[in-house]
Parts: sequence; C-alpha cells; structure tokens
Amino acid sequence: MKPVFVALCAALVATFGTVHAATVLITGADRGLGLEFTRQYAARGDTVIATCRHPEDAAELRSLAAAKKTIVVEKLDLTDDAGLRSLATKYHGKPIDVLINNAGILGDRDDQMLGTFSRKGFHDVMDVNAFAPLVVSEAFRNNVVAGKEKKIVAVTSGLGSISRAGGAPRRPYFYRMSKAAMNMGLQALGADLKTQGVAVAVVSPGVADTAMHAAFSADYGTNNPAITPAQSVTGMIAVIDKLDQTQAARGILNYDGTVIAW
Repeated sequence: MKPVFVALCAALVATFGTVHAATVLITGADRGLGLEFTRQYAARGDTVIATCRHPEDAAELRSLAAAKKTIVVEKLDLTDDAGLRSLATKYHGKPIDVLINNAGILGDRDDQMLGTFSRKGFHDVMDVNAFAPLVVSEAFRNNVVAGKEKKIVAVTSGLGSISRAGGAPRRPYFYRMSKAAMNMGLQALGADLKTQGVAVAVVSPGVADTAMHAAFSADYGTNNPAITPAQSVTGMIAVIDKLDQTQAARGILNYDGTVIAW
C-alpha cells in the first residue's frame, strides 16, 4: 500500500472517525439478529442507537455497549405510543442514516392455525410486525431525511411472500400475513418518501439460527438447515450498504443478494 494512500486514509479517519461512520437505529437490539446488527455496525465504527423493550434485562446488549462507546441503549416498547413519541423527541434533529425495523414476534401456534384462530392473537402479531415498523419509521422519518444515507429497512421473512404461500401448508397464518402486510406498508412508505431521497426496503434474513427459529422449528416440526446470525446479518448489511430506491422496489431483498418475489 502506497504511503500517500495510507496517509490519506489516516487523515480521513482522524477527521471523520471511520470511512463507514454512520448512525444506525435498530429496534429489537437485545437479542438474535438485532443484537448481531448492533455488534457488526458498532465493530465497523458506526454509532448505534440500540433499542429494546427491557434494557434493564438486556445483559448481553449492555455488556456490548460498555465495551463499545458508540452504542447507546434506549428503551422502546413498540406497543407504547407515548414511549415512542418521547424517544423521537429526544432525538429530534439528529440525523439517522439507517433505520432498521428488526423487532418482531412469531405469535403463539395455538392462535394462528386453521381451527384455532384467535382475534387477540391476530391483533398482537399484526401490531408488532406490521403496524410498529410503520409508526417507528413515521416517528424518525425526518431524522432519516436529514441523514446522508437515507435508508429505512424492515426485516421480513420469506414466509411473507404471497407467491410462495401455496407451497407452505400448515404454517402460522398471522405471522405470514403480518410480514406480507409489512412489505406492503414499507412499499407505500417508500412511495411517499421517494421525492425526499429515502430508500425504503424489506430484507429477509434467510433461515438464521435464532431463538425465534428454534421456536418455529419446535412448533411446526421443521428442520431446515440454518445459517448463523453473524452470516445472516453480514449478508443483510451488504445488501443495505448497496441499497437505493431502484433496488428497494425489486422485491424482498434476501440476505444473499437474491430477490424473493412479492
């Protein structure tokens, strides 16, 4: 490596902190993919606003934040509108480059199988998985518009693909419906924010070895090979790094760079 280039890189780091320096807000950052998103973004020098429902119980996240001063842990319950407004007010005027709506729930099996449908179970899953990404994105949209990268992302699932639904019997109705609804909501949001330069997309993590995957496998008797959370998040971050408005409209962006049809 030539000395002039090394000197230039050093000067950039000294001035801006890191070549990749960005501010990323993540929901559901206390475990699984959210924790891994936090770990990887912080490792490359980005500032991470890591939100979760119960920060006081998030030992691994708090330990990570103690070791990485660029991680700020914030309380955010996706079903608490007042709490969301309070957090948005706290960060009023702060640019956010990437907003990642990661938090989600699977829902109880006995609420969402043919013959056992529960109205409350439906509302609970739709509230967290479909409605929350919209209101979080709404609350922080001006922060994203003020950022350099201008990206809003939600973590979806291949189970939310309508074109694939016919080949997946005996799967959770509400979870699948919530992800399909979220996909539509994010596309509508992208249309509204297009003139402000914001790219809005949904990304799929693949089959990642998380607690949710373990619960899904136990409830529905699946045994699909799983990748590690680190592999999944590394892939999703690579997709997000390349994200623009054209990419966002193509379909569900899979962690491996492929596109899943709506």
